[in-house]
Amino acid sequence: MKATNSTAPVPFTSTDLPADRLRLVWSDEFEGPAGTPPDPAKWECEQGGGGWGNGELEFYTDSPENAAQDGQGCLVITAKAVPEAEQHQRTCWYGPARFTSARLLTRGRFAFTYGLVEARIKLPYGQGLWPAFWMLGENFGEVGWPACGEIDIMENIGREPSTVHGTVHGPGYCGGEGIGAGLALADGAMVRDDFHVFAVDWQPDRIRWYMDNRMFFQLDREQIPQGAPWAFDHPFFLLMNVAVGGYWPGNPDETTVFPQTMTIDFVRVYQAG
Repeated sequence: MKATNSTAPVPFTSTDLPADRLRLVWSDEFEGPAGTPPDPAKWECEQGGGGWGNGELEFYTDSPENAAQDGQGCLVITAKAVPEAEQHQRTCWYGPARFTSARLLTRGRFAFTYGLVEARIKLPYGQGLWPAFWMLGENFGEVGWPACGEIDIMENIGREPSTVHGTVHGPGYCGGEGIGAGLALADGAMVRDDFHVFAVDWQPDRIRWYMDNRMFFQLDREQIPQGAPWAFDHPFFLLMNVAVGGYWPGNPDETTVFPQTMTIDFVRVYQAG
């Protein structure tokens, strides 16, 4: 169930600032009718099957079959296996598209510099699945990646069902050299089993990562490799997606069940004020 009140939602996640000093500046509570797409005033559905720099197998679409509100206050991103007879309808870098999914972003609609960002999400599962909630520098189109900076609030790969990752990428610390940490649930619990709140507290010289009020990684400006820039001092936009396959998670196999869903209860951004 959603956590709401008569004014603005109170952040789930602990920060250095008390809740009464945080101002909600942007949110999506996904309260649209069942089957409707995400609000186009807030989200762009990016499309294509070029691999997205990671050798991914999915073709991202703008179809409600891959991203739609459920009528119960959530958005559902669905990764689907395409029947063989329909694969020719879309083309990926490797040939006819075997999978479809959705990649949503606020580029051109909302960007911000510094604040508390959080989302309550229930993750998919299975070998080859790669759900993520993340941020890219708004200057991506001008300077490219990794110069724009990337903040991965949450990533999970199917072969690690109990672990989530938080990472940053920038010039001199990108790809496999990204700086981050993982959090593994205790006693073999799997992330897919329930909703969790994933968050970052992004400040001028520090970024902290949280899962369910538990801080599991802190990055300070001085930890960036010597001579490399701190690429996190300008506006960023938000992204959510479920990738299928790729260099890091590996590809689906005979154990992977489709369709798979990532269910998002809310996305909220707070700033001091």
